[in-house]
Amino acid sequence: MGRAYQVRKAAMEKTAAAKTKVYSRFGREIYVAAKEGVPDPEMNTSLKRVIERAKKAQVPADIIKRAIDKAKSGAADNFVSVTYEGFGPGASTVIVECSTDNTNRAFTDVRNAFSKSNSKIGVQGSVSHSYDHVALVGVKGFSEDQVLEALLMAGVDVSNVEMEDDMVMIYGEPNVLKAIKDALYSLNNDIDFEVDEVTYIAPEMIKLEGDDLNYFNRLIDMLNASDDVQNVYHNVDLEA
Repeated sequence: MGRAYQVRKAAMEKTAAAKTKVYSRFGREIYVAAKEGVPDPEMNTSLKRVIERAKKAQVPADIIKRAIDKAKSGAADNFVSVTYEGFGPGASTVIVECSTDNTNRAFTDVRNAFSKSNSKIGVQGSVSHSYDHVALVGVKGFSEDQVLEALLMAGVDVSNVEMEDDMVMIYGEPNVLKAIKDALYSLNNDIDFEVDEVTYIAPEMIKLEGDDLNYFNRLIDMLNASDDVQNVYHNVDLEA
């Protein structure tokens, strides 16, 4: 499972939009997290987690602050989360997570991306049922045994713990993300989480070539161009 994560991560890095796009997406995610709870990361674990991820992505502090201040001001933007699924070129499959204040616009953007790239948008569950929806945490500087002991002592049930290169990867149900992190704090109060997310992981990765690869790259580029698209998950190995 770890290998699948690394391939997906590398693929997303290769197809990521420009920095300004990344900043915009994190700004929206921070705003939504602050709006849905208390606009204080020390009292809002969801907000704290988003801010930690934003900092790892080198999002400037002023962008983070502006997003939180916007939530504090009572701005009327109402964003909702929607997920679309579909079948790309060849045997590829794609899951698209959006955060939008206009679901008609979001659907139109996603549908156009599929229709213009020899792909087909599907119904809910048509693709995601074959993916693992997991909480994923990665830490360095500890052994598998140390991590397993910390999880056991805290009574946290996870599905897998494995060493990948120099990082221990922990997989569990999406609702145990916070519990996993809390358990690991017993190893070090200042622990730095290399990976900290709820994600979709494809059971198997595939290779595309020729026209299929070209169409797939067009699909990803068009999805990334939409302001409403937050995350794109797929089963294509894009590593060179």
